[in-house]
Amino acid sequence: MPKTAAKSKKSLVIVESPAKARTVGRFLGNDYVVKASMGHVRDLPARDMGVDIDSGFEPTYVQVRGRATVIADIKKAAKGADSIYLATDPDREGEAISWHLVEAADLDKNDNLKRVVFHEITQDAIEDAFGHPREIDMQLVNAQQARRILDRIVGYQLSPVLWSKVRRGLSAGRVQSVALRLIVDREREIEAFKPEEYWVITVDLKSTGEKARKFRANLYQLHGETGRPKVSNGEQAGAIVKDLEASNFSVKKVNRREVKQRPRAPFTTSTLQQQSARSLRYGAQRTMRLAQQLYEGIQIGDGEPVGLITYMRTDSTNLSAAALSEANDFIKSTYGPEYADKPRTYKTKSRSAQEAHEAVRPTSIANTPERVAQYLEQDQLRLYDLIWKRMVASQMTDAIVDQTTVDIEGINPDGRNHTVRASGSIIKFPGFRTLYIEEKDEDDESEESRELPNLNEGDTTSREKVNSEQKFTQPPPRFTEANLIRSLEELGIGRPSTYASIVSTIEQRQYVERVASRFKPTLIGTVVADLLKEHFPNIMDTGFTADMESKLDAIADGDLEWVPMLADFYAPFSERVETTMKNAPRVDRDKLVEKSDEKCDGDEEMVIRTGRYGKFLSCSRFPECRVAFPLRPGENAKGDVIEQWHAQRTDAMGRCWRLHPEEAARVAAEAEARGRRGRKKDADSDSDDKGGSNGRRPLRRRRRAAKS
Repeated sequence: MPKTAAKSKKSLVIVESPAKARTVGRFLGNDYVVKASMGHVRDLPARDMGVDIDSGFEPTYVQVRGRATVIADIKKAAKGADSIYLATDPDREGEAISWHLVEAADLDKNDNLKRVVFHEITQDAIEDAFGHPREIDMQLVNAQQARRILDRIVGYQLSPVLWSKVRRGLSAGRVQSVALRLIVDREREIEAFKPEEYWVITVDLKSTGEKARKFRANLYQLHGETGRPKVSNGEQAGAIVKDLEASNFSVKKVNRREVKQRPRAPFTTSTLQQQSARSLRYGAQRTMRLAQQLYEGIQIGDGEPVGLITYMRTDSTNLSAAALSEANDFIKSTYGPEYADKPRTYKTKSRSAQEAHEAVRPTSIANTPERVAQYLEQDQLRLYDLIWKRMVASQMTDAIVDQTTVDIEGINPDGRNHTVRASGSIIKFPGFRTLYIEEKDEDDESEESRELPNLNEGDTTSREKVNSEQKFTQPPPRFTEANLIRSLEELGIGRPSTYASIVSTIEQRQYVERVASRFKPTLIGTVVADLLKEHFPNIMDTGFTADMESKLDAIADGDLEWVPMLADFYAPFSERVETTMKNAPRVDRDKLVEKSDEKCDGDEEMVIRTGRYGKFLSCSRFPECRVAFPLRPGENAKGDVIEQWHAQRTDAMGRCWRLHPEEAARVAAEAEARGRRGRKKDADSDSDDKGGSNGRRPLRRRRRAAKS
């Protein structure tokens, strides 16, 4: 490690987490003191927009709650430090954390203030980083500031629109709203889809000779027609089946070809989240939490803690020369030279990939999943195994597959000769498949890989059975978490650090729910998406949102100034907000409720409404009747849960307007009085805001609900 200039003083190193501090500290040795900032130390205020728009979008940062002791500890350590190294994560957020640390703890008083960046927590990476310190990159900081301010403005000004036009307590975000639109648009496609009938016809055949084998062929071409056959009804299917049952079958054409299957690129953040969802059934947040643990350091036996993977927020598929060399040596020694290929490079599909970064990979190929298994928790091991195998497989040779297609003609006495086709494949050389075979999306179409008997032109085959099956075309599937993230990445929406939060936010806001692991928009989510799409088309437009991401990238690259970019966005946006608040009608209350099978004791229909804490049953005569209670427990609910629900229902019926009109009137009057007080506070708040254009909204509940 680099030696400090004065041995009487130690150098101070600041990272984000205690786990990272322990790992980095043991690599650095006794000449360094490593402190953890516990993440962000400053942010925009929780109960105020914190952005003075009239003063060039000047942000007001406040100390994050609970960080006073941390900052005081860092200040104290900084006073006696020879040098200060800011070693936060190597992305825009990490750069911003370093800058906020300098501002909050007055670290710029030290003449030897340095920024160090490493993408893996290993001895070599730490030594290299501390041997090449730099200053804080204000372009990256400003890009992060611009994102934070942009999201805060959208959240603080769109949310009151939703309160006014839909329901109090709702909130909207810049990127999350676009993700919600994708889900709602897909649901509309599903609802509008009209299934069409079609029939699948197959023939079970058997080859002749000593090695006779059964195989199945699909109807490929009808007599006198070109192109794939379209069998749209049972009558047509029956006639074709009759023809095939009267036919003798002879091989018409055999096509054999060798196909190479390339391994996949090592993981980016997006592809890691997608594959983890498919293979391990881990959500994006769970995946990133586990990846963070693997990155920050795991103690291997009696040795020092070591980061097992490189930095997990990246959109690059690059690999370092050292990693490529190590992988090649491992493949040759473990699998043989025929499995080792020349170094492979991959081009990422992301529109804005930062190719200077590396892919998510193991920091050492020698740390095989088997070697580290005893030191990892089960969830950590499963994710590490996925990352390790994907990276090593990416440097292995192609798999070679012999694909065979056989066209077989059914020769009919009446001259109606239909053609059936059988396809199969045999793995000739497994290549990377020896180590890694990837799980695919459930909706990815792929023909079953099967081996066919050895067939040649002119061979006869015997007919075993003709099959016909009625089917119907299916609507496009709802998004899984994996293919929603893939779609966002392909559209250029969001960045590696944001995908997990996008998904979690729309779930937490109850705008979507999971049905069989797929996203379905809730009623309130659909209403919110429709209103925003009608009145804020730019915010909900995928192209516009992707363009904003490109502008943030340009700020990070130094090609665009952040304040003019925000000004260009804000002028038309604020005008839209004002016009919508003034002219847009309030959403009909009836559109916010779902029908249910429940009735109250007064024989009124109960409907399903959505509140702050989820769905509940409410009287359809609201606001005249305020009866409300939870949804009926599911079939598998335990006895005490069912008893509790019945008790809540009985208690609620004491306010039924039919059975207890006096009590119902009292409850309604109290609720109306509370509503008047709330509306008065809103009016007072709105009048305060009219004096300026900085968008500040003092009402406490408004601030709390509209956090960006």
